[in-house]
Amino acid sequence: MLEIKHVVSKREWNDFISLPWSIYKDYPHWVPPLRLAVRDLLNTNKNPFFRHAQMLPLLALRDGQLIGRVTGIIDQAHNDYHEEQTAFFGFFECINEQQACNALLETVSRWARDQGMKRLLGPVSPSTNHECGLLIEGFDKDPRVMMPYNPPYYVDLITGHGFKTAKDLSAWDVDSTKHFTNRLIKIAERQKRRSQITVRDVDMRKFDREVDTILEIYNHAWEKNWGFVPMDEIEFRHMANDMKLILDPRLCMIIEVAGKPAAFGLTLPNINQVLKKIPSGSLFPSGIFKLLWYFFGPGRKSTVTESRQLAVGIKKEYRSLALGALLYAEYIHRSPALGMPVGEASWILEDNREMLQSLEAMNAELTRRYRLYQKAL
Repeated sequence: MLEIKHVVSKREWNDFISLPWSIYKDYPHWVPPLRLAVRDLLNTNKNPFFRHAQMLPLLALRDGQLIGRVTGIIDQAHNDYHEEQTAFFGFFECINEQQACNALLETVSRWARDQGMKRLLGPVSPSTNHECGLLIEGFDKDPRVMMPYNPPYYVDLITGHGFKTAKDLSAWDVDSTKHFTNRLIKIAERQKRRSQITVRDVDMRKFDREVDTILEIYNHAWEKNWGFVPMDEIEFRHMANDMKLILDPRLCMIIEVAGKPAAFGLTLPNINQVLKKIPSGSLFPSGIFKLLWYFFGPGRKSTVTESRQLAVGIKKEYRSLALGALLYAEYIHRSPALGMPVGEASWILEDNREMLQSLEAMNAELTRRYRLYQKAL
């Protein structure tokens, strides 16, 4: 007997968080998340995203055995900004069974329709500022920090329920040891010689002020991007404080023009290379020591050899200055010295021609492709 259950109790939440360990037991490229981090992300009292969003968490059981999970999400901030009536589904995991998938997604659809929503979009877990998209190419590679991974059969399950493509996203490997086109280097060098343009590291001693600066650039730079929703100070600072634990200030750069903040580039060390060494996803009893040794201690040099270029933001009034080329050139220069010669630029919208041209100039390699799906309600 198939049952769909609303997650309420502590035990049900534990089951919800634990399900991926059974789904992915035969998938060597899956990276186990820290259970504590997943719990915090889903905590509607702790995560400020839920000040403007509501969530319906569900479990699927067959004869009492857990076989799937999903959340429905309605983000009022998204709908207000885009003037839409869109609901999202996220945190989707399921055995290879269409009936179970259908039951989960139809329950979310019914819930969303009852609240006046016209479209269901996903997977988004829980927003486009977190993990989103279904992996459709690149199953033979580990995901980088804050990027999703899923079994190939999820594509058939989602499309089998009637979902169609909404948007494709991609991930590109940038290898700083490769030869880059002279044009990129020349542009960057020319920009460096401009006396009013400076590139500096984030000052960790003034972290709160730096977060304010990056938030201002972010909300100006990304306002026209597909799926973008402006973040307020509380939500942005919450996310920044989470990232602070793994941030390397030499890979988080701010560009100023005539002393005014104009652009930023955020690259994170690929902590997933450490999380692979904590297969249980639990910090205790031994996970905390592995985290300290391999990320914060002597084991880091041989373990953390990759990074992810998470975001580049340039204010509209400065986009004629080729500041993106300058940020990329700085990353190419700095990353080998930091022991991370390979970085992933992700995610990149399929129609972001400017970014795709920049990646081609860096001889970047397309390694993974993701897809967001939608269905009319």
